[in-house]
Amino acid sequence: MYYVGLDVHQNRSSLEILDCNGKLFKRQEVKGRWPVLLEELRHVPRPFAICYEASCGYGYLYEQFATLADRVTVAHPGELAWIYKSKRKHNRVDATKLAKLLFLDEVPAVHVPGRQVRQWRQTIEFRQKLLRSRVTTKNQIRAFLKERGIVPPKSLWSRKGQAWFKGLALDGDGGNDEGDALRRDLLVDQLQEADAKIKRVTTYLDGLAARHAGVALLRTIPGVGPRTAEALVAYVDDARRFANLRQVGAYFGLVPCQDASGDTNRLGHITRDGPGTVRKLLCEAAWAAVRRSPTAKAFFERVAGDDPDRKKIAIVATAHWLARVAVAMLKSGECWRERVRADDKGVPAASEAPGGGGETPSRPQGFSPPPVTAPAASGGPPPPPRSASPASPRGGRRQGRSMTTVKDTATRRRNN
Repeated sequence: MYYVGLDVHQNRSSLEILDCNGKLFKRQEVKGRWPVLLEELRHVPRPFAICYEASCGYGYLYEQFATLADRVTVAHPGELAWIYKSKRKHNRVDATKLAKLLFLDEVPAVHVPGRQVRQWRQTIEFRQKLLRSRVTTKNQIRAFLKERGIVPPKSLWSRKGQAWFKGLALDGDGGNDEGDALRRDLLVDQLQEADAKIKRVTTYLDGLAARHAGVALLRTIPGVGPRTAEALVAYVDDARRFANLRQVGAYFGLVPCQDASGDTNRLGHITRDGPGTVRKLLCEAAWAAVRRSPTAKAFFERVAGDDPDRKKIAIVATAHWLARVAVAMLKSGECWRERVRADDKGVPAASEAPGGGGETPSRPQGFSPPPVTAPAASGGPPPPPRSASPASPRGGRRQGRSMTTVKDTATRRRNN
């Protein structure tokens, strides 16, 4: 087996080949575009494996390399600290490091979905870009009106409101009325064009979602709409690639950064790894789920407690929980089922076992929310402290002596 490390660029690529003993077999600089690189790879002795970093066009390269090599591995560029933190970064040096990591089987590999799933993801991201463009246009319209002290109607973005803005009379005070009218007309055209584009892309995405059973399954979760469901299905792709549900939160960047050394363990903000679009949609869905689902609301209140400053932390934790629930549902194929029934006071009913989603015979970890502690009875011990970490201890082997025992011991000592 030969091991090929590639540092691929648009007009120039570096190629490093190691033999079965990890020794240098060939080193080459390929000048030219990707067809020239593919032609050079046809002359590599077989069998051989290829490793390269994920970048723009990595899916196309994967399909082309798969027809030539026995094994193709795509490396995660953010996990290759040996390369991007090096003081000497060069195409040839990077290719050498990739070949050595491939030989040692230590490449931080990424999942490469099929062409249809990649196109689905790109369409989802394209719609998000159109939404951002429309928001920019709306902000420019607001600024246009605010500069002139004009109070817009509440329904400014409706057809009636856009017609009002397009027919707005601009009284001149020695200024350039023609320039203002030109800006107004172009802003209206830009807004209408953005609406038409978003509607067209949304119609296409709705057609894709209607043919996918996973999207319909995830829409049974309260608060999860078609856009969130399709983004989850597209980016999860194959739910079986997650060995456990803890990997789901790490994949979407919803787990905290960790800095542990010795007995010290520091947890910071979330890592924000993975697709930011899904992370944003999950947080929006979490707010809706808290309002509509007693199960999600119980989870949110357990994490937030009575501290209003923990609401944002709690909503991110709820988004993390929703992601794990969604992947568990994709694995099991079961619809959402409420496991917490709230009464008038919002307290989970005692007859209902805490949980969320559906149950599977294997009961995957993270599929149900953490238990909700009922209010303590009057005169009883206080409830344990709340925590956003599912691994927080609820108690040890020995919780310590009660105050009554301590007082009795002190009294006996004084009497003795």
